[in-house]
Amino acid sequence: MDCSGRFGVPVPGGVQGTTGRGTRCSGLGDKVEALRAESAAATPGQREPLRLRCTELKELVVENTKALHALKKADEPAPVGNYSQRKEEEEKLLLRLSQQLQKLLLVLDQDKVTKNYPGGEEHQKGPRAEEGNEEEEESEDEESEEEDTEEEEDEEKLLDDPNVRECVAVGNFDAQQEGDLTFVKGEILLIHDKKEDGWWVAENSKGERGLVPRTYLAVPKEEEESQEESEEHIEVVDETADGTEIKKRTDSHWSAVRAIVENDTVEVLTTTGAVPAGFRPSMLFQLLEEGEEFRASYYLQPKLTPSQLAFKDLVWNSERNTIHPRPTRVSLIVTLCSCKMIPLPGSGVRVLSRHVRLCLFDGSRVLSNIHTVRATWLPKNPQTWTFSPRVMGILPSLLDGDCFVRSNSLSSDIGILFELGITYKCNSTGERGELSCGWAFLKLFTSSGIPIPSKMHELVLSGGTPYERGVEVDPSISRRAGSGVFQQFMSLRKQPVLLVKVKSPSVHSKDILNFLPETLVGGMCYIHLLVFYRQILGDALLKDRMSMQSTDLICNPVLATFPQLLDQPDLMDALRSAWAEKERTLKRIEKRDQEFLKSAFVLVYHDSVFPLLCSTFLPSYRWAEEEVELSRWKVIHDFLKRSQEKDGTLEYLLSSGNTHRAFDISELAYDFLGEVRENNPGE
Repeated sequence: MDCSGRFGVPVPGGVQGTTGRGTRCSGLGDKVEALRAESAAATPGQREPLRLRCTELKELVVENTKALHALKKADEPAPVGNYSQRKEEEEKLLLRLSQQLQKLLLVLDQDKVTKNYPGGEEHQKGPRAEEGNEEEEESEDEESEEEDTEEEEDEEKLLDDPNVRECVAVGNFDAQQEGDLTFVKGEILLIHDKKEDGWWVAENSKGERGLVPRTYLAVPKEEEESQEESEEHIEVVDETADGTEIKKRTDSHWSAVRAIVENDTVEVLTTTGAVPAGFRPSMLFQLLEEGEEFRASYYLQPKLTPSQLAFKDLVWNSERNTIHPRPTRVSLIVTLCSCKMIPLPGSGVRVLSRHVRLCLFDGSRVLSNIHTVRATWLPKNPQTWTFSPRVMGILPSLLDGDCFVRSNSLSSDIGILFELGITYKCNSTGERGELSCGWAFLKLFTSSGIPIPSKMHELVLSGGTPYERGVEVDPSISRRAGSGVFQQFMSLRKQPVLLVKVKSPSVHSKDILNFLPETLVGGMCYIHLLVFYRQILGDALLKDRMSMQSTDLICNPVLATFPQLLDQPDLMDALRSAWAEKERTLKRIEKRDQEFLKSAFVLVYHDSVFPLLCSTFLPSYRWAEEEVELSRWKVIHDFLKRSQEKDGTLEYLLSSGNTHRAFDISELAYDFLGEVRENNPGE
């Protein structure tokens, strides 16, 4: 089959690899540059042949783009390193060529419009000719209006077609906030995600990504249409675009991205070589700092139905005298195994913590709380991180790599976002910060909606933020690699990876997880404590209240303070330890009595962590502060030891050597409506 076009430009005539296609795209780019140079020097009479050449070149670009989208790694005749990155580079090159040709067509068609509609034609018509044509023009206008309506409906359907990725801007748009993409009229944009709210994720020819309003976009017109029709269509849509009220966007976390972009410290560290070029300020840490929305304590609170007359995720089971278990679409156990080949920061940076943050993500929004697991490493091999080390006694929850993931989201793109991070301190300035060392996304469902199988996954880490594409964690690895197959293979082995194991919970574990909120990510080591909290919450809100319409405060210190423990893992470990000691003393018949277990849990809570929350000896919790962590653990250990020796905390609390913070009613009273208003201010 002949794969050459009219001008000697090769077109797709079969399956080609990205390596061969790179040569083809390069030749196509040379033809476009030559055509642009000829067009700049051409006279008006010479532009018609150039316009035909431009049209055919654009068709070749479209064909190459379609063939490239259908290309798979298995089609390569020989192994290719960095296949995805090279394929994306080819897509960007073709997009840039398509944009250049589109602009060139607009310029070349100007002469055609001027020729068909000369400026003096209006003055050459006589008055009678104008009167005679009025009726004919009116009938033609009515017919054209009906045709235009049908065409607009077809164009709207075509624009929303998920297979149509290339759109043309029909008006100028200036970014309203960080994360928007500025573009000009006539610019070609590549659409990556068509969202229902009217804000689409687009990319321009420079590789810049951002959100664009759908009302400013149209499907590119076929080049054989007259310039008059094209201009009229563009003007109508442009007026619509300028006058349309753009909906406020709430689906992406651009405030966190803006904080990353405005952070100059990391740019300085990258310039001086202290950190690799793919490192960024941690996006998930920024979200945690912005408010309570992404903390586990937020998702632990019950949610009201739209009518606000009942609880959405808390229903009473009168037969079993407890809350109803609620199965969810996503119910998985994710085990963090290890991270390998993680680049090291330079000597000017001191690492205070290595950790992985994970959450549910759909490509643009975080759909759950953000859970953090701290990694351990050996000084002789700091590039390898491990989790769940073997320790004496109870494993601290912060080091537990076994996590549960629950969600009822119906999103087809839902998956788990893993962000590897370090907490650092600059040796010269003493400044602290949080860096992302790479991220990976594991989609939980296939394109046909089937859950992914339970197995070990090796996820190659990407650099930058989850909103960036084609960024390597350490670009120097690829630059140092040779062009040979063996060198490319060795380069791939040096890329940073995260090993995770995903599996479905056992029947017993699933029964326990179904008592938890519909959306939550956390450690497997304390799910039994969360279940106690939910059962006590159900008793207080659904069983013991005098009336379902009652909004009185509920006197229950456990409900009022337990969510705070989720943000202080050392206190959660103290409660786990105290409850484990209590369980050892229970008889078998007592362990089967749920009411007895709940009462015993409340007593353990009052004798362990509740007094610590009010103690003046316990420093405030601070992340990755070694001195603070050691000081807190010493206070916690001493308190639990004395409580155990005295068979309770009463004597210890009443001693003259103890001081506590001033009494606050919020420590005893649970205001469930207040929690709902605080977590959902718009409701």
